[in-house]
Amino acid sequence: MINLINKEFKLSAHILSYLFISFGLMTFIPGYPILVGVFFSCLGIFQSFQSYRESNDIAYSILLPVTKKDIVKAKFIFVCFIELLTFLVMAIITLIRMTLLKDIDVYLNNPLLTSNLVFLGYALIIYGLFNILFVRGYFKTGYYFGKPFVSFCIVCFLVVGFAEALRYFPGLEVLNSFGFDNIGVQLTGLLVGIVLYLSFTYIGFKCSVKSFEQIDL
Repeated sequence: MINLINKEFKLSAHILSYLFISFGLMTFIPGYPILVGVFFSCLGIFQSFQSYRESNDIAYSILLPVTKKDIVKAKFIFVCFIELLTFLVMAIITLIRMTLLKDIDVYLNNPLLTSNLVFLGYALIIYGLFNILFVRGYFKTGYYFGKPFVSFCIVCFLVVGFAEALRYFPGLEVLNSFGFDNIGVQLTGLLVGIVLYLSFTYIGFKCSVKSFEQIDL
């Protein structure tokens, strides 16, 4: 299993999957829908799946002395690693914005979603949706990924739009709190994101294994 995971990181992965981790730095940008940075990091992972098809990676992996479940598990480990590494970048920047930069005018007068713990919760939800919509969709065939990615894109930008609009509803202004204001609400938002990420990823993995084991390659 270790060798299979090493193959994912050193051989199968596309370089853009690693380079697109840098889109986590978009969390610094004021006056911009910063959740789009999450989408771009998912786009980087998508490049690896495109590379899998072009290089017949799945066919090669099937020939190795490993189970289909191990193949799915290795790819999920790779996907989650890229997601969580990008999330770590966003989390560090969020803490900087919540402390050192919390009184900066360009952030205080930002009409869009601010970078706080609720934002991090939204980011995890989008990553979870990527795992259950795109990665699970890919393993239905082990080859086609167009429709699953389009489905993810639609849902992703609906979540981004929802997150940007929700704070303008009466009583929900606290979702866009600056610094450590309303920390209870912020922690709740982050916790919801963690729970949904873990749930979506687990369900996506289980469904992927079931689908992949049923297809004849």
